[in-house]
Amino acid sequence: MAEEPIAHIRVGTPGTARTQSRGSAAGGIFGAGDARFDRRELNQILTIYGRMVAAGEWRDYALDFLEDRAVFSVFRRTAEAPLYAIEKRPKLKARQGQYSVLAAGGQILKRGHDLAQVLRVFEKKLIRALAAE
Repeated sequence: MAEEPIAHIRVGTPGTARTQSRGSAAGGIFGAGDARFDRRELNQILTIYGRMVAAGEWRDYALDFLEDRAVFSVFRRTAEAPLYAIEKRPKLKARQGQYSVLAAGGQILKRGHDLAQVLRVFEKKLIRALAAE
């Protein structure tokens, strides 16, 4: 049995569920304005996520792809609100930077043009978590 990718359809979209084949042209289910993380960005985010999971600080994550931003949310427990959100807003690329890390209350901890630089905000937290062990 061949596996089909799961289609993520926004609530309120008319019609039935649609699927997209792996080889289809860009713009299928996702519109031209939808933001998403590329492979390099996800690799950087998942590297820091894996280190924090190994330290026992984080336990779950969620990915959201909206029209104006892509969000990687981090949770301590599944039933809670996210501890942090790593956002990519392509429209801010020419301004203050498309990447940002937000705390649980919505406070922007770090913003910039380089994802690796923005993710360094977690280095202090990782060092503290490892020192506590």
